[in-house]
Amino acid sequence: MDTLVGLLPIILMFVIFYFLLIRPQQKKQKQVQQMQSDLQKGDRVITIGGLHGTIHAIDEGTLVITVQDGTQMKFDRSSVREKLS
Repeated sequence: MDTLVGLLPIILMFVIFYFLLIRPQQKKQKQVQQMQSDLQKGDRVITIGGLHGTIHAIDEGTLVITVQDGTQMKFDRSSVREKLS
């Protein structure tokens, strides 16, 4: 009984840690993966490096992004940070 009472604060700290840090991060990662899998030709995006452009072509794991001056660059699909509306 004493060991259970001694472990209770540690267990409580782990539960709080899980709900405040781990779970929200997992939800955010899942949303980002869903957004990356839903990308389509013509979508305006921002890459992790801050490049703004429009998707010109999409392959299985890569996409071609056209920037303002017409230059086309090839990126991994996972390098897209956000999709602009």
